[in-house]
Amino acid sequence: MKIKRLAGRSLFYIFKFLLRPISILNHRLFMFFYIKLLKFGGIKFKGKPRYIGYNVIFDDFNLIEFGDRVVISDDCHFLTHDYSITTVLIYKKYNVVNDLAINRGICVGNNVFIGKKSIIMPNSIIGNNIIIGAGSIVRGYLEDGFIYSGNPAIKVKSLDSQYEKWLPLLESDFIRIDK
Repeated sequence: MKIKRLAGRSLFYIFKFLLRPISILNHRLFMFFYIKLLKFGGIKFKGKPRYIGYNVIFDDFNLIEFGDRVVISDDCHFLTHDYSITTVLIYKKYNVVNDLAINRGICVGNNVFIGKKSIIMPNSIIGNNIIIGAGSIVRGYLEDGFIYSGNPAIKVKSLDSQYEKWLPLLESDFIRIDK
């Protein structure tokens, strides 16, 4: 089993490396091939992501699921394992021969934006229509329709209130249309 996983991961990173020039020249073409590569690795998609950064780190591909219209900024980490259980067991004088890990999945809903350098911890369920601020640490369940930020990520405001704030900007020079 370990050899099969190692071979799969090796192939993934070889092909990802080959996609690097495309990611620099044409991010839409890169996404077309990158999604296929992530599916090959085992990530489940329930729709089409808008963008997944080249430098995003995925732990166990088979434990990660993405909804439709997901944006994942660069340098995010999706962790599906937690080895801290070994530390607790040793502290409680439990006879630990080998390190133990708790492996749990991550599920990301539809229309989710995850800001740069965020870390998504094991057993996280991110609902629909959510913005996660850059550098946030997410653990647990995030309710639909809100902005979350911080370490740990907490609910900052609703998307309804953010919509009211950003509505006047639609007619300003601050908006750029990305084609």
